Amino acid sequence: MNKIKELKLQAIQTRRDILNQGPRCGCRVHVAPGLSCADIVTALYFDILNIRPDQPDWQERDRFVISKGHACPALYSVLARRGYFPEEELWRAKNLHSMLQGHPDMRKTPGVDMTSGSLGNGMATGFGIALGMKYLKLKSRVFVLLGDGDSQEGVVWEAAMAAPNKHCDNLKVIIDYNHLQSSGSVDEIMSMEPLADKWKAFNWKVFEMNGNDMEDVVRTLRMAYSFQGRPVAVIAHTVKGKGVSFIENNNAWHSKLPTEDELQRAMRELDEAEQSILSE
Repeated sequence: MNKIKELKLQAIQTRRDILNQGPRCGCRVHVAPGLSCADIVTALYFDILNIRPDQPDWQERDRFVISKGHACPALYSVLARRGYFPEEELWRAKNLHSMLQGHPDMRKTPGVDMTSGSLGNGMATGFGIALGMKYLKLKSRVFVLLGDGDSQEGVVWEAAMAAPNKHCDNLKVIIDYNHLQSSGSVDEIMSMEPLADKWKAFNWKVFEMNGNDMEDVVRTLRMAYSFQGRPVAVIAHTVKGKGVSFIENNNAWHSKLPTEDELQRAMRELDEAEQSILSE
């Protein structure tokens, strides 16, 4: 089986975990934001990042900061499936004393490189980590995943201005550009356009990709990983809720606990998608 096919199948598992987490934990989780970035986070942890799950504090590892911390069900899935902690922990998320909180907590969860959830701060802390790694002469990379609503925060653009000035070409930012935020349409609330031109104006190298097409995701993130001389911004064109027809572009699913019927319907769609991949 080729690598892209393996990653597509793993992304199906990521989506299953996202959908199952709320019902099995007895609480609401951010379903649609996690589904949006499932392919990206899966590709990072199963192909792109230089990591050692058995040594989560390995100094020379690549780092990942999920600035849109509410999408952590996707992150928790890949961390569990890569072996950072037992998969059974996924079904205790957001429960009292769980290692998996409603937003990632680096003090509680193996593999989480930065506590996040306050929108915009992931960009600033990612820049700080990248700058520190430059001082330590580490060759590692820092990947930061931003939401497009997340990108409306001023701290994002302060860090975007500072990173090229400090020659942080080890910083790779991915914007999960699905055009929806918790309260509605990004384009109506606070349009980010022209998004690519904004990053270019701050002296970043810009790539664009279909963030829900695994082949394009892997190809683009590998280019971003190896690019030198400037920090990189990857604009990932995605669909919020990708992978489940009745959740896609439906902002009611930003944070919702599926009913048993909804969960079974979603699982049937994912099973069909898996069979389609296997038959390729």
